[in-house]
Amino acid sequence: MPSRTSSHATITSPSALAELCRELHDAPLIGLDTEFVSEDTFRPELCLVQVAAKDRLAVIDPYRAGDLTEFWRTLAEGGHTTVVHAAREEVNFALAACDQPPAKLFDTQLAAGFCSTEYPSSYGSVVAKFLNRTPAKGEQRTDWRRRPLSDAQIQYALEDVRFLFPLYDELQRQLTRAKRTVWFEEESQSWLREVRESRDRPRWRKVSGIGSLPTRSLAIVRELWLWRQAEAERRDVPPRRVLRDDLIVELAKRRSDQPDKIQAIRGMQQSVSRKVVQQLAECIHRGLHAPLDEFGRRPREPLPTQLNLLGQFLAPALTSICRSANVATSLVGTASDVRDLIAYRLEFGDRYEDEPPLLARGWRADLVGHLIEELLAGRKSIRIDDPLSEHPLAFDDVRKDA
Repeated sequence: MPSRTSSHATITSPSALAELCRELHDAPLIGLDTEFVSEDTFRPELCLVQVAAKDRLAVIDPYRAGDLTEFWRTLAEGGHTTVVHAAREEVNFALAACDQPPAKLFDTQLAAGFCSTEYPSSYGSVVAKFLNRTPAKGEQRTDWRRRPLSDAQIQYALEDVRFLFPLYDELQRQLTRAKRTVWFEEESQSWLREVRESRDRPRWRKVSGIGSLPTRSLAIVRELWLWRQAEAERRDVPPRRVLRDDLIVELAKRRSDQPDKIQAIRGMQQSVSRKVVQQLAECIHRGLHAPLDEFGRRPREPLPTQLNLLGQFLAPALTSICRSANVATSLVGTASDVRDLIAYRLEFGDRYEDEPPLLARGWRADLVGHLIEELLAGRKSIRIDDPLSEHPLAFDDVRKDA
């Protein structure tokens, strides 16, 4: 592990970046972290890249090093393992640059969730728990866009890669000992798919406050959200600065495509141009005339009242199983996932035409799902073993009289 006093290279030119990429080509492990700012732009602005390889530490200044595509391609195409903590934005930067994530990604946050009861955990928390070390602090509120960066700021940034290799070794050891390497790899691939798919997935259903809106209003929300995304990208500003969620909801509730009524809504900036108001009117008009079968919310068969009772009874089993296995419950699922599994196994309606619910698939089924199914089938029972224990519940086989 590079020490806190280790020298580092600062990459500030295309030639230095090319040399670093050549050095990384044969490295078996590459540690990676980034500093970015997302408050003022449509997509996060990459401000600094920290890299660890063998006994080498480097920081890349994206504002001076030139095009980083070859760097991201080096990470994606090599035979190495890329070690990173909470890698979503790093993966997004790589996908934007070369449409490939870093090779053999090992996310220490995700791995820690299979070796402890906490997820998601901060980098400092994982380092403290698994290495008994404390990363340096002090520059959490740095504006990483400003130049020059001080030595203290650079050293703080390097802390985020300094412990990645020993973390990798320790987490690999614990995953192997617990026979969870396959689980971790399965979840890593699933997580990567989700990150890739979410880049292009319309997320208009995430607009705050639309839960009780009727279907026609939802059609308007979608049109306004799509316009807001395109406009925010064109201006390179956060979407909320173009049109706030509460205004989208209010426009959807009123269902009026009349410009004067749009302009009169409380909270709508008086400085909004006629052009923008007209564009909003056109969005609402499209929503008012959109086919409603695109918006789901297909009426479902009401669930029997006993489902909630079963869910309340079995949800604590999820937590108990996870804590006993030293796996983070939040990584495995929620009480809602337990109810989904119950509804699926007891065939309450046709909710799962495409695929089984989360707890009935993959490693989650191995850890939790099969046991809950045995409880539902009466082949297992729950009892209080030791009320003072951290794991008070026990699950026993049920003996059937011949």
